[in-house]
Amino acid sequence: MASLNKCTIIGNLGRDPEIKTIPSGQKVASFSLACSEKYTDKQGQKQEKTEWINCKAWGKLAEIIEKYVKKGSQIYVEGKIETQSFEKDGVKKYKTEIIVNQMLMLGGKGDSAPSQSQYEQPTETYTPNQNIPEDDLPF
Repeated sequence: MASLNKCTIIGNLGRDPEIKTIPSGQKVASFSLACSEKYTDKQGQKQEKTEWINCKAWGKLAEIIEKYVKKGSQIYVEGKIETQSFEKDGVKKYKTEIIVNQMLMLGGKGDSAPSQSQYEQPTETYTPNQNIPEDDLPF
């Protein structure tokens, strides 16, 4: 039986990404994406609902995010959902986040988010393991 853990999200950053360097020297970027939905309720009133989605990116992708992405930037991300558990004050808690493996900056000139062309970024998305020789592929 096969399974798939993959999600795609387009949203805006609620604040500047938090960048950390772990002891190995690898960078990790943590950020939250706001995904808003507008609808009309049963009473005919316009409503807006926003979901905040926690995301994390590692390595070269974290470096790109650090350099080019800021609060308000609109980005497209692909990744997998990961939930971690921890204990705080004797209570077991859970944190669910998207582990990002691809990212594309959206928006155009005049938007709060810079476009890719302004920074001479490649037009394709970044995939962490895109340079793996065919002999090393697991399938």
